[in-house]
Amino acid sequence: MKILVGVKRVIDYNVKVRVKADESNVDLTNVKMAMNPFCEIAVEEAIRLKEAGLASEVIVMSVGTTQSQEQLRNAMALGADRGILVDVDAEVEPLNVAKAFAAVVDKEQPELVILGKQSIDSDNNQMGQMLAALTKRPQGTFASKLVIDGDKAFVTREIDGGLRTVALTLPAIVTTDLRLNEPRYAKLPDIMKAKRKPLETLSLADLGVTIKPHCQLDKVEAPTTRSAGVKVTSVDELIGKLKDEAKVI
Repeated sequence: MKILVGVKRVIDYNVKVRVKADESNVDLTNVKMAMNPFCEIAVEEAIRLKEAGLASEVIVMSVGTTQSQEQLRNAMALGADRGILVDVDAEVEPLNVAKAFAAVVDKEQPELVILGKQSIDSDNNQMGQMLAALTKRPQGTFASKLVIDGDKAFVTREIDGGLRTVALTLPAIVTTDLRLNEPRYAKLPDIMKAKRKPLETLSLADLGVTIKPHCQLDKVEAPTTRSAGVKVTSVDELIGKLKDEAKVI
């Protein structure tokens, strides 16, 4: 079984995001970038399936700028066999990313595609579902457990009432939730070996994909700063502040 895994380059989740002075976008100057945490989980799950003898090859793919090679190399240091970068200078929307992935799926014919359920920068939670629609493959989203048995993938997902398991006939699309696994750390020897693994760079033209923007970014604002809390000495004082200052009662 061949597995294709999506990898996205995002601002490291430990970094405090800053907005540009003109509020046109997020300021990325000298900002530490990393692999999207949900993508790390997707990579880890694919590697575990390979280690269990259920997969023969793990391919990692990213749609973005040349700098995304760093995250692809990191994924290969974790255990992926090769990488594919679709080099795009402009920021791309989920539908356009899904179109690029669909073209690679048609080219590589993986039995399983594993994606993070969302990226922590845009939080759209759309690409996996769009890819399933474009490739006409069954999908299992928000996977907290994944079991492969023959030509079936059993995806357990958390719902309001508990857990639901859906059976998908391979080839299929799966998106990962946080509780699916705990990603490993890359070891130094593996990081060095990853530099020699094949990484193919493609353009949208190579894939025969034409994209166009469907949304326009007008403005980015930082969240409003919360005021400091105060301690009260009595219930009457609390009620007074809720009524006169907060005006919630």
